[in-house]
Amino acid sequence: MSGTLNKVMLIGHLGDEVKMHYFEGGNCVGRFPLATNETYTSKQTNERVTNTEWHNIVVRNKAAEICEKYLTKGDKVYVEGRIKSRKWQDDAGVERYSSEIQVTDFTFLSTKKDPENAPQKLETPKVVAKPNTTKPEKDDLPF
Repeated sequence: MSGTLNKVMLIGHLGDEVKMHYFEGGNCVGRFPLATNETYTSKQTNERVTNTEWHNIVVRNKAAEICEKYLTKGDKVYVEGRIKSRKWQDDAGVERYSSEIQVTDFTFLSTKKDPENAPQKLETPKVVAKPNTTKPEKDDLPF
């Protein structure tokens, strides 16, 4: 295989609200931390141990606006994207590095409980069963 692949799939909980940044021309970027957990039982102590890994999530434009509207801290979400590393200088002139997940697809696994935006409960029509008054057809099968 001569090609390469940069793909990430995560299911986790938001660690904070979606922070939006708007640019000239109407583009925007949303950022939020996502926590994924690994739980196992320690062989030495027989206690359950949970390790949390934090991921920097980046969504762009319309996807960012949708995330800002419907996601809140603690919500569970599936994100799919690619890893992107960035390098910058902080205020003291020190070079810093970070890795981000640039989201290409996402699915809300839990959302805000907003009654205004919640789907309306629709009443299903009641179906009244009529008794079968027709005679059953005779089978010519031997069994």
